[in-house]
Amino acid sequence: MPIGYAAVMLWKKPWQPEIVMALAGAMVMVFLSGNVAAGLLRHAGVHGFKNDFSAGAVLAGTITFHGAALVLGGIFLKMHGIRWREALNVQNWKRGLALAGVTLVVVAPVMIGLKVVSELTLNWLGWPAPDQQAVEIILAAKAIWLQAYLVFFTIALAPVAEEFFFRGLMFSAAKKMGWPKLGCFGASFLFALSHMNAPTFLPLFVFALALTWLYEKTEGLLAPIAAHSLFNAANLALLYLQKP
Repeated sequence: MPIGYAAVMLWKKPWQPEIVMALAGAMVMVFLSGNVAAGLLRHAGVHGFKNDFSAGAVLAGTITFHGAALVLGGIFLKMHGIRWREALNVQNWKRGLALAGVTLVVVAPVMIGLKVVSELTLNWLGWPAPDQQAVEIILAAKAIWLQAYLVFFTIALAPVAEEFFFRGLMFSAAKKMGWPKLGCFGASFLFALSHMNAPTFLPLFVFALALTWLYEKTEGLLAPIAAHSLFNAANLALLYLQKP
């Protein structure tokens, strides 16, 4: 390990507000542009964009946000003199992974209980409780290469991109401005909302709070990324085991 190496909590580094705003704006533009382009291609009947489950639509839907978060996030870190390994805090990787595992074991039963309650409540209200779109896409994927990509996206790409954006950027920005509680609950709310699924909103909100705690406790993104990745991997394994 290089002499003088230390983890860098993102809110402890001086940020240029205009760069943060430009990053957020660029991500929104990439996401919207990708979705508009996919919609136009679907309307034109282009092969690969016939519906939300087509290969082209899947790639566009996953890369426009998560890919942009990683690319622009790397640029953001470089402009502020932060290396990825510092933001991750790989120096204390053993402690980070151990805490990630323990946190997941503790929070998983709570999430399962909240999901059951949410589904029962929605059924009682007469509202449909569909699967997440991501689940439907995975189940609908036929091509081996697309299935492999979705596994990689779910276990590797999504956790890194989402933890950087929601914990490393949104939560850190709010904390830098003196609003740590608003950042914690606000970023967690948006994380749960971004999955656009009523039955899993409360479980994911609680999960996001746990990920934020991990981020602060370990002073790096490695632990929340690891917990997020393990959670996604476990759900993916269960999904494939139940797949007809």
